[in-house]
Amino acid sequence: MKNIKKITIIGSGFSALSASCYLAKSGHDVTVYEKNATIGGRARQLKKEGFTFDMGPSWYWMPDVFDRFFADFGKKTTDYYELIKLAPAYRVYYGIDDFITIADNLTDITIAFEAIEKGSGSLLNEFMAEAKSNYDIAIKDLVYRPGISPLELITAETAMKVGQFFSTISKDVRKKFKNERLIQILEFPVLFLGAKPSDTPSFYSFMNYADFGLGTWHPKTGMFDVVRGIESLARELGVKFQMNSNIEKIIVVHKTANSIQVNGEIITSDVILSGADYHHTETLLDMEHRTYSEKYWDSRVFAPSSLLFYVGFNKKIKNISHHALFFDVDFYQHAKDIYDEPQWPKEPLFYANFPSVTDETAAPEGMESGFFLIPLAPGINDTEALREEYFEKIMDRFETLTQQKVRNTILFKQSFCKNDFVSEYNSYKGNAYGMANTLLQTAFLRPKLKSKKVKNLYFTGQLTVPGPGVPPALISGKLVSELINKQFLAQQL
Repeated sequence: MKNIKKITIIGSGFSALSASCYLAKSGHDVTVYEKNATIGGRARQLKKEGFTFDMGPSWYWMPDVFDRFFADFGKKTTDYYELIKLAPAYRVYYGIDDFITIADNLTDITIAFEAIEKGSGSLLNEFMAEAKSNYDIAIKDLVYRPGISPLELITAETAMKVGQFFSTISKDVRKKFKNERLIQILEFPVLFLGAKPSDTPSFYSFMNYADFGLGTWHPKTGMFDVVRGIESLARELGVKFQMNSNIEKIIVVHKTANSIQVNGEIITSDVILSGADYHHTETLLDMEHRTYSEKYWDSRVFAPSSLLFYVGFNKKIKNISHHALFFDVDFYQHAKDIYDEPQWPKEPLFYANFPSVTDETAAPEGMESGFFLIPLAPGINDTEALREEYFEKIMDRFETLTQQKVRNTILFKQSFCKNDFVSEYNSYKGNAYGMANTLLQTAFLRPKLKSKKVKNLYFTGQLTVPGPGVPPALISGKLVSELINKQFLAQQL
């Protein structure tokens, strides 16, 4: 790049960190402004009384995407953090002493399926072959396209799979499998994309390959290892970071974004890139400069919010795994309570994560750190009383299903819910994962990386392409940096 540009990045989540690295590598003067005291966005870390928690993302899937990111800078993931492959990957609980263990390899998973439903082992291998094919097309190619044109989706490979864009994961799984538990396990991975399996195109079965084919990994001392790793890379490349820097306004002159107001100070810039919530970022603009209306945002299908609990236990917990899903209640009723008739679920599914099972630094010796998550409808009413009620609900079931008393071993618990997603991350309706990847919210149908109304204003993250999740966030940062560099290159010609 011949001319160094001053680039301001709003937010320090994975997409913003990724973009900062690519733009600094291109020779630009890059500064990241973060409203909170620490970096990471939703992937921040909580330390309390000797316990350590990842506050947001806790599943490390698609390791090849992380490898590809660091390789773009002549680096390896091992230069920045160590990975452990979880064995087992996770457990799914259905009742007392009644759970399915998902192994760390497809062979053992196939055997487990066959033991539950005769003939399902060979059907699973067929399903996974198709899932791998989709993964090779999507994750190695399609998701690295900027979502500008529908033509990006048209390749020789996707032409052969066009039917998968008009069927759903739920339909495809149910054609092959009859056992409801196996169906739920195969539908579970697409929940990371933010929509019901019945609303998620079949092509997204590549998430099943990410699960069963590539396995579940854990950075040695938690997902924040990855945040620290990318921050280290960014600083090596010359990126500067400003914490406690709340962006109050994006200033536009002659339809060009040329500065931001931060804590009352005006800071000029050649380019402004927001990795913050897309909807919130547009509220920093005067009305005439916003691309998307409130009506547009309200009409979108958003991924769930979450009620989270970070819990310190004063002893080791029995009968658990690092990751655990509690599917002992109606899977589909809970989905209905999120997407169809938004309300607090009467009987919530929940997820539990005990990082101290794998990582001894996550809790003091002889103790356990626990992370509990209940998916909720975005925009839902959030009160301390409701949080407490639902903690008691899931603790009742957790104690019953794992056959032990744990309430009397709790040293502390800290909750995080819809109101906190709004206040901490400016999240639209308090969503936790962004905009769902439904058929009508895929690729070029998502909000654009580049503002249609304001020159030199760009966006990255889970409300734009490719979509929700940590690997897509890394990719989003790369895509937007390429668009910015393309603009500068065009100006030089």
